[in-house]
Amino acid sequence: MEVFIGEIADRILKYLQAADEPGKVVEPTPHTSLSKTADLKIPLEGNGMNAVLDDIDTYLRACVKTNRPEFMNPLWGGINTAGLAGEIIATLTNTSMYTYEMAPLATLIEQTLLKRMGELVGFYEGAGTLTTGGSNGNMLGMLCARQVMAPSSTQSGIDGRSMVAYVSSEAHYSVLMAANVIGIGHQNVVKVACDEDGCMRISALEDEIDRTRREGRIPFCVVSTAGTTVRGSFDPIKEIGEVAHNHGLWHHVDAAWGGAALFSSKHSSLLSGIELADSVCWDAHKMMGLPLICSAFLVKDSDILARVCAHGNVAHYLFHEETRNIDAGRYSLQCGRRNDALKLWLAWRECGDAGWASLVEQYMRLGDYLESQISVREDLELMSSRMWTNVCFRISPKNYTGDLNELNSEVRRRMMENGNFMVSRSNLGDDVIFRAVISNPKIGENTLDELLGEITQLSDEIQRGLPSINPYSSP
Repeated sequence: MEVFIGEIADRILKYLQAADEPGKVVEPTPHTSLSKTADLKIPLEGNGMNAVLDDIDTYLRACVKTNRPEFMNPLWGGINTAGLAGEIIATLTNTSMYTYEMAPLATLIEQTLLKRMGELVGFYEGAGTLTTGGSNGNMLGMLCARQVMAPSSTQSGIDGRSMVAYVSSEAHYSVLMAANVIGIGHQNVVKVACDEDGCMRISALEDEIDRTRREGRIPFCVVSTAGTTVRGSFDPIKEIGEVAHNHGLWHHVDAAWGGAALFSSKHSSLLSGIELADSVCWDAHKMMGLPLICSAFLVKDSDILARVCAHGNVAHYLFHEETRNIDAGRYSLQCGRRNDALKLWLAWRECGDAGWASLVEQYMRLGDYLESQISVREDLELMSSRMWTNVCFRISPKNYTGDLNELNSEVRRRMMENGNFMVSRSNLGDDVIFRAVISNPKIGENTLDELLGEITQLSDEIQRGLPSINPYSSP
């Protein structure tokens, strides 16, 4: 066993060190080729531990190197070393977070984290749980809203066809998932119009609530977004909360992406008014860089979350009255739940609030730099104002008469074939754009210069009629 663990440790070190050396984010291979060349068969007779090492090597060669600085595709990236240690130890100890009896120190660690995150939000007497991500957190927020509107719904069920929730037109799609799960349906999620910066319009929210009531339906929840997926826009949380509460509605804030702004005195105003909300979700695996998954759901009124999760009360084999106030399972929809608290606690202990603040401000400075470099290039065009570290832009060559969407799509296709960088292709209205996200501690100004250089080079090659050089590209 010692030799095997040593081999694994060697591979981990090699993977981490490779991020500082020249290389690709991914070796581009079509799925049709990879499925033929990779041995994925499940054997009847085991292959042994040496084969496990070979399989790991195969996986590491083919995987996307999310710790490389050129990886700027989703709302996360890089590796937090203390967090990685916590992930390894949590897996090693293989506990579950339903009771204090099963996870004594881990339960206290999770409570400490939720209390501190609640304090940052402004929920000083609330409760919470760690979840599978912002999607689950948004669903919990809407379940709490349903619980308040229909207290008997967890027992007797509910006909949700007349219940309406409101989100911005640029909100994350997980709100639709939540609508499906809690029983109101996609059609009862009203997407409220946004302004030119991608932020929910207060007047439009008022109009939609009035329209709902005139139609004889029941408003019950408003979801604000603190950091939208494409633009990184922050809804006017305080004003939305005032509208929601004036109408007797639950106000949930999806701060999965933007919650880390609370650490920074320079940028915390983006979340002004969040302390007045009823619930919040916040992903530590995004801007804070913890290994997936590490996400918190926070609620101001602990009793409401306890009632939503009261199904666990029948589990006499797990929960006992003498530990009612300590068992984390009483505030979670899950039974078996891994220890995601350890990695966040270790990372937070290592860097402190000040370390997270410094990281946020570093990323914002890099966002400013990338934005400034795009602004001074004639062949590039910023496509949105910027509030967070999402930078939305496109190739727009001077005097170009072709279809810009086709050009930008082809540039991105060739970039993926090269495998040197990974940034998202998104849409703003009818426009195809690049969305570079800065949430990776290895990104520097040189990384961003090289990214723009490759995009410009690929655009030039396409305009000159040069073919893609990747052997897997279409003829």
